[in-house]
Amino acid sequence: MEDLTHLTRRQVEVARLATSGLTNQQIAERLHTSKRTVDNHLHAIYGVLGVTRRDELRTVLGPA
Repeated sequence: MEDLTHLTRRQVEVARLATSGLTNQQIAERLHTSKRTVDNHLHAIYGVLGVTRRDELRTVLGPA
């Protein structure tokens, strides 16, 4: 499991929801925010963790 201290609480929440199989739109609805905000969070998360795809994110974070 990757050290998540470089992510904000919201980014950790978005990452966990993304690895649970939810789409960006579903994550946005659950968090009462826009899909664009979720897209931006995931872009930042990928950069911090050095991944480029959701399946890589799942591998880095471990089971949801």
